[in-house]
Parts: sequence; structure tokens; C-alpha cells
Amino acid sequence: MKTIESILKNLPQVKVIDDSIEYNQYTPLDLSASNLELNQLNISNATEFETFIESHLDKNNARVAHGGYNETRNLYKRSTAFNDSNSDERNIHIGLDLWIKAGTPVLAALDGKVHSFQYNNNIGDYGPTIILEHLIETQTFYTLYGHLSLESIASLKVGDFFEKGATIATLGGSSVNGDYAPHLHFQIIKNIKENFGDYTGVCSKNNLDYYLENCPDPNLLLKIQ
Repeated sequence: MKTIESILKNLPQVKVIDDSIEYNQYTPLDLSASNLELNQLNISNATEFETFIESHLDKNNARVAHGGYNETRNLYKRSTAFNDSNSDERNIHIGLDLWIKAGTPVLAALDGKVHSFQYNNNIGDYGPTIILEHLIETQTFYTLYGHLSLESIASLKVGDFFEKGATIATLGGSSVNGDYAPHLHFQIIKNIKENFGDYTGVCSKNNLDYYLENCPDPNLLLKIQ
């Protein structure tokens, strides 16, 4: 039986935001703890963070900034959702982020049905979130779309079907998306277990091996150069 990784690798390139934006208008963005430029930024302020993203896009003549899979970040220190006295620090990002303005259309990566959705409204959380379920070559897996607008889930129903490339949502602003600069968190999940409308997107070093195996690199599917 083929692995999910091999299936994704052999699929054609797909997009999960605004199909009119070509990949030559994307630029990498390093938000790791080793990026010293971030030390000068108040990352707890979504407006300042958005200004930083926009400046990065302008400097690189780009419309979308991307990156973050298996990236150790300091962004989550501000939220007790990721750090408390009874657990290991969760600071390793296991999805791929696509940074672009609020209102941008979000697209289904593949044909799939709505597995679940939810408004995860803690500071630093996903905000409105949609999870799609996919079946390809006998393999079932899931894609998660986080930091959406509230309108995206207002009339959604579990079981709704979307074709590949169909608009399933729009990106939300900082007031609803967990208090971040607008972006899409896109994640692939093999075994979703009992999770509904939510799934870990940031893990600790102690759990990293499990999550990297259960959440393959989204770029296997997106194929951003």
C-alpha cells in the first residue's frame, strides 16, 4: 500500500489560497527563534506583526509569505495555551503558514468533505477552523485550515462537499483569528483520532517525532518552489 507521503508527492501542484497568485509571487519567511530581526518586534501586538509581514512582502516584491513547517518559534510564549507550569513548552510549528491580507479566499486542497469546524477563540489559537476529510487510493487523511473569518463557518455543515480548488473560506483579521497578523495555517493530518474542529498545530520537542510522522510536510502537496 502506498504511503500518504508518496501519494501527496505524486499529485499535481495545488494551491490553498487565491488561485490567481502565482508561486513566483511567494517569498519565504523565517519566524524561527534564530531570526534576530524578530527580537526587535513586539510579537504580542498583531498590528505591529502585520506591519512586519507587509514590509517583508514589499522588500521581496511578493504577495504571499510562506514557511514554518518544523520551525521552532518564540511566537507562542505570550499565550498560556502553549505554555503552562505543568507541561513541556510547545513551540515547534507543524503546519505551513501562508501570510497574506484578511479576506483572501481559502481553497480546498483536494476533493473532500467537511469533517468538522469550530471557533477556537483563545489568544494564540486558530480562531475559526475547518477540517476537510479526503480519500485517495484507499488512504483517508485530513487537511486543516486555521485563522479564518467567522463568516467562513457561519453556514457550514459537517459533511458538506468541496471540489479541489473551490473556495471554502476567507482569511480572518486579528480580532477573530487568535490575535495574529492575517494568514492561513495549513496542515495535513493522517490520524485525527477524536479531535473535532481542532488539532495540535504546535508541539513540544518531546512530542515532535510523533507529530512530524502524523502531519507530513504540507509542501509535499503545495509544491511551492
